[in-house]
Amino acid sequence: MRSLRVAMLASCLGCAGAGGRPAASEGSLRQALTFHVPFDGKADAVFAPGDRGVYSGLGTPLKDVKPGLPAEGVSIARGAGRYGDALRFERKIKQVAFYKAERNMSYSEGVFQGSVSIWMSLDPEKDLEPGFCDPIQLTDKKWDDACMFVDFDKGGDPRLFRMGVLSDHREWNPQNRKWDDIPDGDRPWIVVRRHPFARGKWTHVVFTWEKFNTQLDDAVARLYLDGQLQGEQRGRKTYTWDLSRAAIVLGMNYVGLYDDLALFNRPLSEDEIVLLGKLEGGVRSLVRR
Repeated sequence: MRSLRVAMLASCLGCAGAGGRPAASEGSLRQALTFHVPFDGKADAVFAPGDRGVYSGLGTPLKDVKPGLPAEGVSIARGAGRYGDALRFERKIKQVAFYKAERNMSYSEGVFQGSVSIWMSLDPEKDLEPGFCDPIQLTDKKWDDACMFVDFDKGGDPRLFRMGVLSDHREWNPQNRKWDDIPDGDRPWIVVRRHPFARGKWTHVVFTWEKFNTQLDDAVARLYLDGQLQGEQRGRKTYTWDLSRAAIVLGMNYVGLYDDLALFNRPLSEDEIVLLGKLEGGVRSLVRR
């Protein structure tokens, strides 16, 4: 099994061109795109091989699932987006919005890789209520078991911004230690101590991951803000998902604006991320052509 996974990885990287990365172009971004929600007039996806609908539910694992956005506290904000309209979380609410990951993400038990791009506008110190806030999570279970997320710390000025890369719980925490007992330097995340977020300003958030589920020790996740690399997290990463339950979760205790959510089937290069942030019409300009 290990040799098969390594062979699959080598084949995948070999197709990417010199250096394992295609040249940055709108064409390379278009070919890698798997899912896009511009939040223009509605919250359903406009580009997706799987279910395009938005759903609401409680927490993760998701419960009390219903079609559509949460009934209160979330709306489409006309003309308030980085491009066109935006999704606005008006206050901290119990529900989250989410999309089904099946077919909309490039999950594989062999070589799991990809990228997430989203624009966010908020003042974390003034807009968020006390307590942890996860603007986005990718998981089929919960935050500490096969989950990728970005979050703001529960308090502080500035509030720390982080990317969590928590693989299967039994892999990253075999001793089942309580989170508060794990030294910060041993936690599987990337920490941004001086964030660029501000009210009235749009910040481009991108995170990428590669070589997950290969049993290789050089799997890596990276976090970018406004095209600048903030850090990386390395080590073997195993994500065992039930795709029928996996979700792209938005708005956990979040207060602020979102725009132009997009997922890609491979890790974007830094040049591609910079290009993505400069697209005049956002990701929609890729899928219109």
